[in-house]
Amino acid sequence: MTDPEPESRPDPMLRRVLLAIGVVTMATGAAQAANPGLVLRVLSAKDDTTSRSLFGTVGMFMVVAGGTVVHGLLSPARQPIIVLWCAAQKLGAAVAVGTGVRRGVFSKLALLVAGFDLLTSALAVLHWSRLRRA
Repeated sequence: MTDPEPESRPDPMLRRVLLAIGVVTMATGAAQAANPGLVLRVLSAKDDTTSRSLFGTVGMFMVVAGGTVVHGLLSPARQPIIVLWCAAQKLGAAVAVGTGVRRGVFSKLALLVAGFDLLTSALAVLHWSRLRRA
C-alpha cells in the first residue's frame, strides 16, 4: 500500500484551525444569543425587538453549527460530511452578511465577518476534500 499524495492527506493543522473556528463560532453565537442588541449596534444595524429576536435565533444556530463541527472533528471516526455542512453554513453566512451590507442593513464593518466566513468555508472544503481522498 502506498502513502497517499500529500495534498490528499488530512492536514492536522487545518483540522486544528477548523476546530478553533468551531469553538469561536459557538462562543460568538452564544454571545449573540445572549445579547443580540450589542451585536446589532456594533454592525450599525436596526436595533428593535424584531431584529433582536432574529439575531438571537441566529446566535443559537451558530452555537449548534459550531458545536456540530467541533463534535465531528473531535470524533475518532472521520466524518467528512460534517465538514462539508460546515462549509455550506459558512458560505451561506458570508452571502447573507454580504447581502445585508449591500442592502444597507449592516455597516461595511460586517464585511470582515463575511470575509472570515468565506475563508472558513474555503478551508472547510479543502479539509473535506482531503478527508474524502484519504
